[in-house]
Amino acid sequence: MTAYFIQAFIYLAAAVIAVPLAKRFGLGSVLGYLIAGVFIGPIAGLVGSETNTLQHFAEFGVVMMLFLVGLELEPRMLWDMRKKLIGLGGLQVGVTILVVMGIAIAFGFSWSVALTVGMIFSLSSTAIVLQTFNEKNLTKTEGGKNAFSVLLFQDIAVIPMLAFIPLLALPELVEKARSVVSTASEHHEELSLVAGLPGWAYGIVVLLAIASVVIGGHYLSRPLFRFVASSSLREIFTAAALMLVIGIAALMSLVGLSPALGTFLAGVVLANSEFRHELESVIEPFKGLLLGLFFITVGAGINFTVLIDNFGPVLAMTFGVIVIKALVLFLLAMIFKIQNSDRWLFALSLAQAGEFGFVLLSYSVQNHAIAVDTVQILSLVVALSMFLTPGLFILFDKVILPRYEQNKNTRDPDVIDEKGTVIIAGIGRFGQIVNRLLRTNGFKTVVIDHETQQVENMRKINTKSFYGDATKPDLLHTAGIADAKMLVIAIDNPDRAVALTEYIKHTYPHVIVLARAFDRTTLYRLRKAGADFMVSETFHSALKLGKHALTRLGVHPFKAEQQSALFFETELAQKNTLYEAWQRFTEDDKHLVHYRDMFIQLEETLSRAMKDERYRSFSKMERSWTPPPKQSDCVFSQSEKE
Repeated sequence: MTAYFIQAFIYLAAAVIAVPLAKRFGLGSVLGYLIAGVFIGPIAGLVGSETNTLQHFAEFGVVMMLFLVGLELEPRMLWDMRKKLIGLGGLQVGVTILVVMGIAIAFGFSWSVALTVGMIFSLSSTAIVLQTFNEKNLTKTEGGKNAFSVLLFQDIAVIPMLAFIPLLALPELVEKARSVVSTASEHHEELSLVAGLPGWAYGIVVLLAIASVVIGGHYLSRPLFRFVASSSLREIFTAAALMLVIGIAALMSLVGLSPALGTFLAGVVLANSEFRHELESVIEPFKGLLLGLFFITVGAGINFTVLIDNFGPVLAMTFGVIVIKALVLFLLAMIFKIQNSDRWLFALSLAQAGEFGFVLLSYSVQNHAIAVDTVQILSLVVALSMFLTPGLFILFDKVILPRYEQNKNTRDPDVIDEKGTVIIAGIGRFGQIVNRLLRTNGFKTVVIDHETQQVENMRKINTKSFYGDATKPDLLHTAGIADAKMLVIAIDNPDRAVALTEYIKHTYPHVIVLARAFDRTTLYRLRKAGADFMVSETFHSALKLGKHALTRLGVHPFKAEQQSALFFETELAQKNTLYEAWQRFTEDDKHLVHYRDMFIQLEETLSRAMKDERYRSFSKMERSWTPPPKQSDCVFSQSEKE
């Protein structure tokens, strides 16, 4: 028992140290886990033969991951994916198998071994790719969506591959592999409901298993989870969720299907369930730990002795697999019109071999399709390609993506053929609201944005906007800044917003500058630059939400309105004091403590004001509204609107 505790501590300690360091250096958690495995395995020798056994256990993390992926997909969404799932995924698997098979035959392998190797290398790592997509927020990109379609098809394709490999058995390998099979059977005796069944009976059993998952998931899971939820014991709900996933995985294994495919199907069935979010929160921690353990075992399982003895061939095969798969994927991306950086993301993210490659390699040895010494080398190729995958993502992030970010803005600015009273720089979610309000009140605006896609999206909804960088003086001149009354700055870069404010107030001092601030510091910087009015983009919405929070917590709506108005007035009264303190802080770092003290004092003032009975009377904000006088400077004439 003590040995298990020590081994568990070693694995956890390696993960706790390596993963945060890898994340800090921008390498991603997956590479952190792999490095941890290499250190505790081949380098330090802290773990040994138990790694292979743990790897089989940790593969259940992939099963859980696909269950969670299925929960995010409604059946209609899956149906909408059918063209990419079958077309893109089917071509990737088929073309990769043929190319790898052809190269293997050219190097002297028999056609059956070459076909088996082709099937092994046609698969990619679902665990690494989806985990990295989630960490880097790439799941919703076009490249991420297409990559997921291919991964899903690959997981489905494992089933016919497992069925086909026994047909590729080589008679001369039967005796040589018998000892390996007998040793493996001592440690891992497979149970099966379909062993020895004729083909038609096997098909019926498989269909019944799939039907039981679909029908049971739809009709039986909800009553089960309602019953469990009525106990109000979270640990029982956790047990029920794990029971469901493990039960489905066991059923799929008993009928010879992929457990990952079965749990994915169950997740899709439960995607519309009211218990979906609770299931996600319960399964997520187990999935994360098991996937981390799986990646560690991949690193720890690298056999350095075999690697050193065959370093040249292994390295050549590893890079060969990555290059071949990347080229096939890039070609398919062009055929299916995946554009720009998404094309590279699609090609590079799937260029490695996958965890199911280990499954097929083991299965090939058991069924005498590949020699044991060949399998050892191929296992190293699979592991090293997975180990290099985070490097491919780094290549995409650091080299490829920046080039496309630069190139997408190399389009010449639009010719601005309109003039307006107000120029709006930036037409994101903030600028859109300002623009709509002004235009619906009869004021003519000129909208400029440096994002090509954003400009096109606005034109689709009949909001005319122009592509260009509003911080460029010549573009502003073309837009009519000299004759404009107002400039609204709603761009998403604080430094550019401040620089634009300084330029306008220096060159066109008559132009009123209204600017969006991201935070208090940006607000102060804009004020210092000369902006006539600044607003923090989240202040008023947060204040409104806070007021509703008070009412939902039982505070009377009148009092909630009063407290909200009081908060606003207190902030307004203190803004000059804080601004002056901020200026001193930016000019001399020694005033930092003073600025912090001023901010803390504001919080104390707010607290006292909220409790002081003198503030229970009507606030200025609650008095009846009166319109501004007709001759007010802040009102444009009708002619100025045009």
